[in-house]
Amino acid sequence: MSDGICFAGLDVHARKTAAAAVQLGSGEVWKAQLPGSSAAAIEWLQSLPGEVRAVYEAGPTGFELARAARVAGVEVMVCAPGAIPRQPGDRIKTDTRDALKLARLHAAGQLRPVLVPAPELEALRDLVRAREDLRGDLMRARHRISKLLLRNGLIWTGPGETWAQAHLRWLSRTRLDQPLLEVVFGEYLAHHEVLLARRDRLDALIVEESVKGPWAPTVARLRCLRGVETLTAVGLVAEIGDITAFAHPKQLASYLGLVPSERSSGEKRTQGSITKAGSSHARRLLVEAAWHYRRTPALSLTLKRRQHGQPPAAIDAAWRAQLRLHRRWSHLDSERGKKRTTVAVAVARELACFVWEISNQPD
Repeated sequence: MSDGICFAGLDVHARKTAAAAVQLGSGEVWKAQLPGSSAAAIEWLQSLPGEVRAVYEAGPTGFELARAARVAGVEVMVCAPGAIPRQPGDRIKTDTRDALKLARLHAAGQLRPVLVPAPELEALRDLVRAREDLRGDLMRARHRISKLLLRNGLIWTGPGETWAQAHLRWLSRTRLDQPLLEVVFGEYLAHHEVLLARRDRLDALIVEESVKGPWAPTVARLRCLRGVETLTAVGLVAEIGDITAFAHPKQLASYLGLVPSERSSGEKRTQGSITKAGSSHARRLLVEAAWHYRRTPALSLTLKRRQHGQPPAAIDAAWRAQLRLHRRWSHLDSERGKKRTTVAVAVARELACFVWEISNQPD
């Protein structure tokens, strides 16, 4: 790395930005307090001498600054906040000190970059996350209804599963003794109906977007996998981004936090639970899909329809995934007696490798 390069760090907030830069070789330092706009930050970076390489933390301000800097010809990296080294004895924290720390860590190559998605992909990611938030809202609404009924001695005994059509009809006929409780129960049911309608709208929109845009071929191939329906495939593409950017499938599994943590020293090597790095949503989607591989490999009518018209290589990889992952599940579950939740995570790690393989196949 040649002398004269300016490494800049930006502590970006909504209304102001603390900026600091250090020049290799001379060690000269520049500091500034800027307005929160991207234009002000880019103008300050362009005023620095020589080649400039800047960085800021990923956060609520998003990727607008990185995109605007790219258009202006300035190299701005977005780094992962969780990967920034922290000194336990450092008890003084200011925006300027944080910016200067980022600049020096960037110069030392100790920061991990975050992929800046295209605006279209980021919009798709927000749609998927809105659907994920709605899933949580719906679960909480159902808990309120069931616990209210349980406190009043009303328990669904079937037939059928809870929240299926028979259960919903039973809820509509259920009456409570106290007038106030009847009002509360009606409000809970009305809120539940609103959430169901919102979920259906978002599901339809996600299905519509799955066949449009540059991600459509990848989504279609991923749907060849057992347990990977449209919502799961779109969610994986939206959360991971460019899956082909990973040089090896193990890198994707590590990025998703599905690899064991490790604490080794000398000749002692200890592995613990998974790291849980990366997107928790993408990791949950893979773990949920992994449960499908506990069943004997088979091609259901629904799966055949999803695979119809797809490349033979994707269909072959999906079948190999069924054979290998079911064998893996059976080995860990039956032969080694592992907890099924642990088995699902282990299978999800290998499923991520098949996701990488299918995503890297030509369109």
